[in-house]
Order: sequence, then structure tokens, then C-alpha cells
Amino acid sequence: MTTKTHSSAELIALSETYGANNYHPLPIMVSRAEGVWVWDPEGKKYMDMLSSYSALNHGHRHPRIVEALKQQADRCTLTSRAFHNDRLGPFLEKVVKLCGMEMALPMNTGAEAVETAIKAARKWGYKIKGVPDDKAEIIVFDNNFHGRTTTIVGFSSEAQYKDGFGPFTPGFRLVPYGDLEAVKGAVNDNTVAILVEPIQGEGGIIIPYEGYLSDLTALCKEKEMLLILDEIQTGLGRTGKLFAYQYDEGAGPDMLILGKALGGGIYPVSMAVSSKEVLGVFNPGDHGSTFGGNPLGCAVGIASLDVLIEEDLPGKAYRSGEYFMNAIRSMNSPHVREVRGKGLLIGVEIKRESGVARPFCEKLMDEGILCKETHESVIRFAPPLIISREEMDFALEKVKKVLC
Repeated sequence: MTTKTHSSAELIALSETYGANNYHPLPIMVSRAEGVWVWDPEGKKYMDMLSSYSALNHGHRHPRIVEALKQQADRCTLTSRAFHNDRLGPFLEKVVKLCGMEMALPMNTGAEAVETAIKAARKWGYKIKGVPDDKAEIIVFDNNFHGRTTTIVGFSSEAQYKDGFGPFTPGFRLVPYGDLEAVKGAVNDNTVAILVEPIQGEGGIIIPYEGYLSDLTALCKEKEMLLILDEIQTGLGRTGKLFAYQYDEGAGPDMLILGKALGGGIYPVSMAVSSKEVLGVFNPGDHGSTFGGNPLGCAVGIASLDVLIEEDLPGKAYRSGEYFMNAIRSMNSPHVREVRGKGLLIGVEIKRESGVARPFCEKLMDEGILCKETHESVIRFAPPLIISREEMDFALEKVKKVLC
């Protein structure tokens, strides 16, 4: 029996015919991938400069992570949390020690980990801080992106994310990002936490002022609140540090939310990591996930962290990011308003008079470079952290052709 080979156009048509309209992808079909490269069914080669929104920090199909997946798949894939499995404990220990925390709760997707953090912060507020029942508040920020559940989109400042999905969960105070005085003004006796991204990725690669996270840390200590950092996209080497908050020496999160690259670009793995005081508020039956902490995901997560540290991916991201950003700035493109970022989380903002970012992304695709617009005016460049200097130079040649 032979399997019919579909063209890119046919496969895209199938996706658009039978799939709900929830994304606006570039018109390319990926059928094979390795390292920083992907191929379409016709064999055309492209460089992946998006890394699945930082889930592919290690590159596509890193051989050590693939081998860990294969070996574990031959042994045991799923037990549920009704039973112990022999990979969970070692994985939790590795994550907790890497984060400098005491305890972790594994989930699958980033949004699930954010929901876990919200539940933990609220219950901590009631059981430890003494906030009256159902009065807990969490401070969040304009242009935030923490996921797509109804609770999370309910505190988004993006109208489209909320349109038609209400009513929403109360208990969130929305303030401007990077404005400490606005945060102070939103704090009251019922505030249990601040939930913030060290760099707003979906918001357009927005970086707050130097010392912002230190200031939030001090405020949380003063007011007995938890500082929760969403490092799903910025964590695990993406910004040139293991965690983005480490650029700020005075920052001290009470909880870290991890995901994306924790699964090595192969399997969905996420985690809320904190102290025993915070995560210790959960009792059996309070929260859970059938697949959270499954042995396959744990094996992949262990291998992903080992590769991250042993191959010094944060250091590579730091050096590569400096090189890439300086190269784009030196182009003096008539279309570029600003180049900003840390490590290999880079935003190139297009001038208003040059239009929006999407057409530039489409032209780059035609040149063999895959990236994506965010917040209409920003091109996001976020290649796998394993990218070589030669590969960066190839990309920069194409970027210069499109932007200049």
C-alpha cells in the first residue's frame, strides 16, 4: 500500500478546511527539521528564526533529547499521578536545584503552569497571609501574555483575546508595564501576588527599566506578596542568562513558571517552581493533571536541562544575540525604528511610515528565513540557541536584502 504524497498547497488547504481558524501562519508547510533548518515537502530549505516561540532553544531534534525520548518510550510512557514513576523524582530535583527553589509542580503546557501559579498564590494568600476568602487579588500588566485559558485571557489588555469569551474570573488588577508607581497604587491588603514577564515577548520584546524586578522584589517583601515570574518564553537560556531575571542582581522571585524549552522542542513539559511554604498549600485532590509529570516528559526534561547546561546554551545566546543585534543596527535600514532584545530574543520594530511587520516577514520567508510578526509592528527574531556564526551571517545577508 502506498501513501499519497501531498504538496505544500494541498496540505495547507487540508489544514484550513478542517482546522479552526485560530492562527494566521505564514504560507509554508514544514515536513522535516534538523538543528536550525526546516524543509517543506518540495525540499526547499528554510532557516527557523522563531524556534516555536522559544520552545526550540536546543534546535530541532537535538540528538541527545531525541535519544532520551526513544529510550523512555521503550520503557514506560505514562502512569498518571495515581502511581509513582521512576523519572519524576530525579526530574523535580534537577529543576528545583537549578532554580534555587524547594519544590515544583509539573504540568504540560505553559498556560497550565500559569494556572497552577495563580491557584497556589491565591491559596497561599488565604491560608498563609490571611486574606479573606474570595478576596485575593493579583497584579498583572498591560500587554501581558500568559496563555489562552479563560482565566488568563480575562486579565489580558488585548481586546481580541477576550472578545466573545466572557464572563471572566475576577481578582486581577491591570497596570502599565514598567511603571513602579502604578504597581504601588494597585496594592492593597488583599493583594497576594504580582505576576510579570521579565521581558514581554508577545508584547513586542518590551524590556523594562534596569532594576525594575529588584524594585518589585522589594515591594513584595514589604507588602507580604509573592513575586511570580513567567519565564516560559524568556527562561532556560533564551535571553543569554539561564533566567532573564538574573540580569537584575536584586531580583528574587518567589515562584518561577517554566515551559516551552523545558520540553526540548519535543514534548510539552511545564512547571511551577517555588518554596515549600507556597506550593505546600496544595493537598491531594486540590490540583492535578493526568499527563503532568509523566515519565516520558520527565526523561525529555532531564535531557533538555543537561544539554542546556553542558553545551552552555545561555552563553551562546548571549554572544550570538550581541552579534546579531549589532549587525542589524549597523545596516541603518530606512525601515527600522529600533532593535531591542536580550540574548536571542530580539525585536526589530518597523517604522510606522514603512507599514506593518507582516510583509517583511513574508519577504524573508521567500528568502528562506522564517520569522513572525508580533504586535503588528515588530519582527521577532529568536533562532535556536545552537545557531552558528556562519548560519547567523547567512540570515543577516537575507535580512539586509529585505530591510535595506
